[in-house]
Amino acid sequence: MNVLEMVNISKEFPGVKALDDVNFKVLKGEIHALCGENGAGKSTLMKVLSGLYPAGTYVGDILIGGVKKQFHNITDAEKAGIAIIHQELALVKDMTVGENIFLGAEPKKRGMIQWDELYHQASQWLNKVGLRISPDTRIGSLGIGQQQLVEIAKALSKHTQILILDEPTAALTESEVAILMGILNQLRSDGVTCVYISHKMPEVFALADSITVLRDGRTIATLNRKETNDDQVVSLMVGRELTERYPRMEHTPGQIVLEVRDYLVWHPEKRNQKVIKDVSFSLRQGEILGIAGLMGAGRTELVSSLFGAYEGKASGEVLVEGKSVRIRKVADAIQAGIALVSEDRKRQGLVMGMDVKTNTTMATMGKVSRWGVINDNEEMKWGNKYVHDLKTKTASLETLVGTLSGGNQQKVVIGKWLMSDPKILIMDEPTRGIDVGAKYEIYHLMNRLASQGVAIIMISSELPEVLGMSDRILVMSEGRFVREFHWREATQENIMQAATGGK
Repeated sequence: MNVLEMVNISKEFPGVKALDDVNFKVLKGEIHALCGENGAGKSTLMKVLSGLYPAGTYVGDILIGGVKKQFHNITDAEKAGIAIIHQELALVKDMTVGENIFLGAEPKKRGMIQWDELYHQASQWLNKVGLRISPDTRIGSLGIGQQQLVEIAKALSKHTQILILDEPTAALTESEVAILMGILNQLRSDGVTCVYISHKMPEVFALADSITVLRDGRTIATLNRKETNDDQVVSLMVGRELTERYPRMEHTPGQIVLEVRDYLVWHPEKRNQKVIKDVSFSLRQGEILGIAGLMGAGRTELVSSLFGAYEGKASGEVLVEGKSVRIRKVADAIQAGIALVSEDRKRQGLVMGMDVKTNTTMATMGKVSRWGVINDNEEMKWGNKYVHDLKTKTASLETLVGTLSGGNQQKVVIGKWLMSDPKILIMDEPTRGIDVGAKYEIYHLMNRLASQGVAIIMISSELPEVLGMSDRILVMSEGRFVREFHWREATQENIMQAATGGK
């Protein structure tokens, strides 16, 4: 039986048709994956369903259990048993877990909140999602994975029958992803229906019963997961065959451009704790060096420190093109020819409230200004160059970068650092949270830069990406490099064995 039907849904914004006659059906008690590139219409469709875009702002019908419904706000949708958990979690950090779960729906008696009852009920919902914490714990003290489970507990407390999860694992560790998958499988067994939006094909194929693909605001296909494969789904998403998911090129590494010797980094707060322990490695011109390892191995701390962006003290020697350099701050790294595309573009890579042009030029203001005065024409010239070179989709250079898709935001970050003419480009999780089409473009860009002699360090938690793009792979565990592989001899098995301490 269809628990949900969305029939001929169309939604327009000024100058853009975001949804064009979309049809979407979900069976009761299934996990239904909704896939598509950024801008395909997935989130817009779910905002229509969850009441964020109210009745009257779109064309078409919503049926819940075969009955037509009109939602004028989120509360209407919640009353019909629908809840959405966004990628950016909507929890109040300074409130307790229990207060967050029942925010706006606190149990009351004669107008007074019944705190004992609130925390008792909160404990029951936390148990439901397997979270063994006290309900009076402050939300801000929890990790992202635990906060995600609190969001699910909050949704279930409203007796949700249709749970929408938008990119729920974007910021989770592998162990947290496994916990979330276990919870979703249990909810399916309990009869809760889940709509699961994700770019990550392994997750989709591990969880989903059915898969609907959207492209350019239209429904392309609904498939039984057992009767399809990830190559077919990806092809439907991008509208073309990606004959090679990772377009490997044979690079010819040149001279050593970066040498790191006996490098140590201390924790910024636990002063006696080393996060990087006597690391030594080298990097050549035109080489893509992959760094693999588990979360917490020290990969990000290492490259952040080399870029002057880590608060912990460091010692050791860093040589760029054979000359020793001292990097105390980011400006020193830029001066030495080092650039870092950080793993968190929203917090560390971009100013979301500024436009594309300003974000592109902000790291190299000397190229667009004189005597402290910005030359608008120069700024437009450079902005246009990188929008054109990287094929960034934006209405104009004045578009706020926060309104762009994840893939296009990442292109703006990369353009910002390419403008600094780096000898060494460090890319920390370069394709996190972006769709397969944008990933493919970034891989081609990496190959092009390597062929031009740029030395690239790539950190990735996706082993197929490390294997598919790297010339050489270093495996990090507990702050040390423990193995080195040429790409031809590396496998997921031997990398994971090294990363987990195996021989």
